[in-house]
This record gives sequence, structure tokens and C-alpha cells, in this order.
Amino acid sequence: MSSDPWGRVDETGTVYVRTADGEQVVGSWAAGSPEEALAYFERKYEGLVVEIGLLEKRVQTTDLSAKDAQTAIGHIREQVDAHHAVGDLEALRTRLDKLVEKVESRREERKAQRAKQSDEARKAKEDLVAEAEQLAASDQWRVAGERLRALVDTWKGLPRLDRKSDDELWHRFSHARSAFSKRRKAHFAQLDSQREDARRVKERLVAEAEALSGSTDWGVTAARYRELMADWKAAGRAQREHEDDLWNRFRGAQDVFFAARSSVFAERDAEQGENLKLKEALAEEAEQILPVRDLKAARAAFRSVNERWEAIGHVPRDARGKVEGRMHAVERAIQEAEEAEWRRTNPEARARAAGLTGQLQAAVDKLRGQAEQARAQGNTPRADKLERELEGRQALLDQALKGLEEFGG
Repeated sequence: MSSDPWGRVDETGTVYVRTADGEQVVGSWAAGSPEEALAYFERKYEGLVVEIGLLEKRVQTTDLSAKDAQTAIGHIREQVDAHHAVGDLEALRTRLDKLVEKVESRREERKAQRAKQSDEARKAKEDLVAEAEQLAASDQWRVAGERLRALVDTWKGLPRLDRKSDDELWHRFSHARSAFSKRRKAHFAQLDSQREDARRVKERLVAEAEALSGSTDWGVTAARYRELMADWKAAGRAQREHEDDLWNRFRGAQDVFFAARSSVFAERDAEQGENLKLKEALAEEAEQILPVRDLKAARAAFRSVNERWEAIGHVPRDARGKVEGRMHAVERAIQEAEEAEWRRTNPEARARAAGLTGQLQAAVDKLRGQAEQARAQGNTPRADKLERELEGRQALLDQALKGLEEFGG
């Protein structure tokens, strides 16, 4: 018979293992010596030790699931409980029990971790839904659209919740995106319609602008181009592929007209500049007529100047008032001289002036006499009143005498 601290072999070849409950049969051995039998079953024990060690390491360092770990522990425990090895089987059971505790602890940790991750995922998805619903009402089409696409990518990266919760949140999220897409589609459909209307309006404006480009009715056509430009701005933008082409045609037609007008105006401005020099010289010649000493000669000289003036064309508008004012001043001076001559030589007017002067002289003489008489009689109030009337009549007489002098006395 052969034995060691944990087992023995009897004379019949039966192998026993010692346990807390007494000896348990491990098996029988007939192939060799008792020592070889013990060595064989001791190696099986060592194999169980190694297997438990590996499982402990997997549980500690890998993401082995609790279910798989329990299955592996159960498999090893069956072998230990079957007493098919020689060694400290109770120590193996103790290690397996601790391993079970470790697995359960890991299970609870993972359960708590999953619960925490689920709560975080729920909060994250609720936040995504809230933002998506806010963006659904936005008119910032490009920015909001890009943000919604980013939210979808974020959603895809989050863990799934329980099916009911996940479906409900996804339904709200999807509805918000759909609402935004419908509003954006309606907006751009309306915008396309408006741009199509703008294109038709601008095509009509371009056609009229091109038709006017050869006009020489400078003022009327320039005014019409300003109206067309106002209509162009009011029409809004056409589609991008049409807007630039229409604008180039519209602007090109205007450029043709205004270039032609500028050329004509430049030529006219040069001509009018020369006309201004000629008229300034004539204005200076007319001013030499003043003061009027010989009315007949002055009229003849001014007539000569004016005939040459009329033969000259237009001058620049900004200089017209000044140069024409100089001629008008000379003309008015001659007219005033003519009026003075007429008053001086008009017999009827002279007679009327002389008659009025005589009447006023008689009235002055009469009042003077009455005033002197009243003062001599001591009637001071009457004398004062008559003298005040005398002063008024004397002033009128003085004015009449001055007018009579203009007729040569």
C-alpha cells in the first residue's frame, strides 16, 4: 500500500483522497505501481489548480461574462466534487467559492455600470431630442440642417435604451427632423417660385434696357433707366444660374447708352465751353456801353452785341446764370435810361406835373397865411394844427418840384 498526506492506494489498487468528510474513492489503478497511481491523480489535481488559476485570471482581467464564468466554475466544481484527483480538494472548493463571490461582485458592478450608462444615455438622448425640437422651428436653414445631421451621428454613437423608451425618444427625434425638413422644403419651394417670378420680370427689364440702348433722347431715356433700375432692385434675385447673365445684359445695355451720352455730352461741353468764352467777351463789350450818355448810340451798340450773342449756342448750365445776368444788367440800365428820357420829354406828363405843382403851391400859400393869421389872433391851437397841415403839404410840394425838374424844369 502507498500513501501521501492527501491520498493512498490500498492493496486492491483502489485510490482514495482524504477530505474533511473522510476518505473518498478516487478510482482504481491496475496499470502500474501504487506510486504511479498517486502521481497520476496528483497531476489531475495540479491540472485543476492550473485551470482554476486561469479562470481566476480571466475573471479578474477580462470582460468574461458572469454566465460564462459560472459555467466554467460549475464544470470545475463537478470535477472537484467527483473526487477524481488527489490533493487539497477543500482548498479548491474554497477558491471556487471565492471565485463565485468575485463573479457575483463583478456582475453587480457591471449591472450598476450598465444602469449608470443607461441613465447617461437616456439623458443624452433626451437632450438631443430637446435640441432637435428647438431646431425644428429655426429659419437658419444651413446651420440648423448641419446641426441636425451632427445630432444624428451623436445619436448613433449612444447605447440603446430599453425598447419602449428608445422608440419613444427616437420618434420625437425623427419627428423634429421631419418637421424641419418639411419647413425647409416649403421655404425653398417658395423661394424658387419667387426667383422664377424675378427671372421673368428681369428678362422683361433686360429686353427694354437693350431696346433703349441706342436712344439719343438723353434726358427721357436716362430717367427711364433709373426707373428700370428701381424695378430691378424691387424684383428680387433670380436663380443663381440666371442672375449674373441677366445682370450683365442689363448693365451692358445701360453702359452702351450712357457711354454714347457721355461722348455726346463731352463734345457738347467742349463746344459750350468755347461758347462761354465768346459770351463772356460780349458781356464785357456790353458793359462798356455804361453809363448811358447817348441813348441812341447805346441802343445801337447793345443791339449789335445782342445779335452776335444770339448767334452763339448754349453755354454750360452752371455758368449760364452769371453770364446772362451781366447782359440783363446792361439791358436794364438802357431801359431805365429810356424811361427817364420818356418821362422828361413827355408833354402830357410834364403838364400834369406842372399842374399838380401849382395846386400844391397854392395850397401851401393858403395854409401859411391862415396859420399866420390864427397865431396873430392868439388862437394858438388852430395855428399849431394849420402849421402841421402846412408841413405835410410842403413835403408833397417838394416832391412834386423834384419830379418837375426831371422834365427840364
